[in-house]
Amino acid sequence: MNYSSNKNINREISWLYFNERVLQEAMDENTPLIERLKFLGIFSNNRDEFFRVRVATMNRLLNFEKKNFKKNFRPKKILNQIDEIVAQQEIIFTDTFNEIIEKLKKENIFLINETQLNEKQGEFVKEYFRENVRPHLFPLMLNEIKNLSNLKDYSFYLAVHLLKTTEETKENFALIEVPVENLSRFLILPEENKKIYFIMLDDVIRFCLSDIFAAFGYDKFEAYTIKFTRDAELDIDNDISKSFLELMRDSIKQRKAGVPVRFIYDASIPEFLLEKLTKKFNITSNDQLRGGGRYHNFKDLMAFPKIGSKKLRFPPSPPLIHKDLPPNKSIFSVLKEKDIMLHYPYQSFQYIIDFLREASIDPKVKSIKMTLYRAAKDSNVINALINAARNGKSVTVFLELQARFDEQANIYWSGKLQEEGVKIIQTIPGFKVHSKLLLINRKEDNENFYYSNIGTGNFNESTARVYADDSLLTSNQDISKEVDKVFRLFEYKYDHPTFKYLIVAPFGLRNFFIRKINNEIKNVKAGKNAWLILKVNSLVDKRIVKKLYEASKAGVKIQLITRGISVLIPGIPNLSENIEAISIVDKFLEHSRVFIFCNDDDNKYFISSADLMIRNLDHRIEVACPIFDKEIQKELRKMLEIQLSDNCKARIISKDKPNKYKKSNSSEKIRAQIEIYNYFKNKLN
Repeated sequence: MNYSSNKNINREISWLYFNERVLQEAMDENTPLIERLKFLGIFSNNRDEFFRVRVATMNRLLNFEKKNFKKNFRPKKILNQIDEIVAQQEIIFTDTFNEIIEKLKKENIFLINETQLNEKQGEFVKEYFRENVRPHLFPLMLNEIKNLSNLKDYSFYLAVHLLKTTEETKENFALIEVPVENLSRFLILPEENKKIYFIMLDDVIRFCLSDIFAAFGYDKFEAYTIKFTRDAELDIDNDISKSFLELMRDSIKQRKAGVPVRFIYDASIPEFLLEKLTKKFNITSNDQLRGGGRYHNFKDLMAFPKIGSKKLRFPPSPPLIHKDLPPNKSIFSVLKEKDIMLHYPYQSFQYIIDFLREASIDPKVKSIKMTLYRAAKDSNVINALINAARNGKSVTVFLELQARFDEQANIYWSGKLQEEGVKIIQTIPGFKVHSKLLLINRKEDNENFYYSNIGTGNFNESTARVYADDSLLTSNQDISKEVDKVFRLFEYKYDHPTFKYLIVAPFGLRNFFIRKINNEIKNVKAGKNAWLILKVNSLVDKRIVKKLYEASKAGVKIQLITRGISVLIPGIPNLSENIEAISIVDKFLEHSRVFIFCNDDDNKYFISSADLMIRNLDHRIEVACPIFDKEIQKELRKMLEIQLSDNCKARIISKDKPNKYKKSNSSEKIRAQIEIYNYFKNKLN
C-alpha cells in the first residue's frame, strides 16, 4: 500500500482499496452468482465516478507548479499509483466476470453473442430490434461530428466500420449509442430445453447493423465498443446577474462538454480506427487509455434480470415493522409518549411516508419543513409534500441543487414543488446542505408543538431499501425547536443561531469532536474508563486523525467502523496501537454515522449526517443529534457490537495487508447484517 506519509494513507489510494472490497464481494464464492454480477456492476459504477471526480481533479492539479503543493503531495505520483492499482483490479475484475459466466452455465444460464444465435433466436432478436431498439438509434457519422459535447459519458458506443465489398475504397465510420437509458442491457431469449439464454443489447445491435446501413449500400460491418469518461466537476461562475438555478443549469451543460479523463475500448479494434477515434476526441497518450474486452459499461450489471433459481440471489429480507408503530395508530400520538428510531433497511421507510401523509391531512398541523438532498425517481416523499400543500399546509423545502450527479433531477423537483405552492429555499452560497431534517409544527392547546425527524441518510424510499441508515423521530421540544433554528438559518442565511443540543457544522461539529476526544484523554489520564466508537463512511480529516492518534497514545481505546476512505493507519507502535479499524461491505450499503463516547461510563450517543471529512466539517450544513432514549441507545450499542464482532464481511484496515478479512477464534459465524436483521426480528416476538 502507498502512503502520503508514514502516518496517513493517501485518500485516493484508500478509496481504491474501498472499491476493492466491493470487488471482493463479487469474488466471494459464498455470494450468490447473480449478486456477484451486481457487485461487479457496483464496482464498475464506483470506478466511473472516481474517474469523473477524483482523477479529473488530479488532472487539473497537474497544471499547477510543484511549489504550490505540500511536500508529500504530488499529483503525478498519485496518478501513477492509481494507474497501477486500477490495472491490477481490472485483471481481477475480468477474471471474476469470466468465472461467473462459466458458473452460470452450470445453472443452465448462457451468455451468447450475435455470432452464436441459432435461426429461431435470430428471428426473435430481429423482431425485438425492429420493435424496441431501432426507434432509439440515431447513428452519428464520425467524419461529420462537430460537437463532441453531444456524446455522453454515462453511456457507451459502438464504433462501426462500414464497408461496401463491391467497391474497395468505399468505407465510412459511424458511432451508435447503445440506448441503455431506455432499454435493458440484457435481452432474455426464449427458453430452449430448460436452458436460459441472454444476449447483450450491444450484440443485438451488432446482429442488426444491416437493418440500419444496408439502404446506403454497405454490406460489411465491424463494430467495437468504446466508452469515455468526462471531467464531471462543476465550474460555477460568479455572474451576479444570474440566479443560482441558472448558474447550475449552465454548469450542468458545461459538464456535458467536460474533457475526457479516460478512454476505454475493445482491444481488438484496428489500429487505424483507434487512431481516428482518439484524434477526433482529442485524446492523447497523456490521458487514461485502456484496451479491454468486448464489453464495457459493466455498471449495467447492477440491474441484471432476475433469472434462474432463487439460490442465485440473496434470500429476501423484507423490511420489518417497528414494534412501537402499530398499524392505524397516529404516529403523533406515539411520539408524544416516546422517541422512535427507524433502522433502514431492516425496518421500513414507509413510516416516513405515513408520517408525512398523516401530517398532510391532520387539521392541527400548520407547517412542514424538510431538507432534500437526493430524492427517489418517483418520489412518494415529494408527492406527500405536494399533497400537504394542496391541503393548505405551509410547506417549505430546502432542496440542495448541488447534490453531485443529482443536480438535474433536483432542478426538476424544485420547479415541480414550486408549481404546487411549496416554498423552496435557495442554496446557501459556499455551502451544501447535507443535513437530513424534517420538522412538523402542530397546534396543540393553542401552542406550537414540534415533531422532528433527524437522520443519517436521505429521504429516499429507493435507497432506503439498500442503504443502512438510522432515523430518529422525536417530539422532544429541546431537539425539535433547535431543528427549527436550523431551518431559520436556511431562510435567514446570515443569522447564525446558537445550539445547546444539536451540533451543527460548519459552526461547531469539528470542535465537538475535539472536545469529546479531549475528554476521553483527560479521563484515561485520571485512571478512569476511556473509549470511543465511531462509525462513519469516510475518515479523511487529518486534524481529527491527529487527535485520534493523540488519544490512542494516551491509552484511549478506539474502535472505528469506516466503510469507505480512511487515511488513518491503526497499529503503528506508540501512535495508534489502541485503535481497531474495520470496514464492512455486504448486501446493504453501510451509510449510518454513529458516535459513542465513554464519558467516564456515562455514555453519550449521537447520530449524524456528517462524515469526518473537511467538506463535511467546514463546508456543509450538517447536523449531529444526541440520543437520549435509553432503549434506542441500547439498540445502537447492540448494532455496533454486532458489527465489531463480524467475522464474515468485516475487513481489517491495516498498514501491511489491506482488506484482509477479520477472523476470530470462535467457530460461530457472525455476519453483521444478518445478525442485525434477526436482532430486530426477535424483538417483535
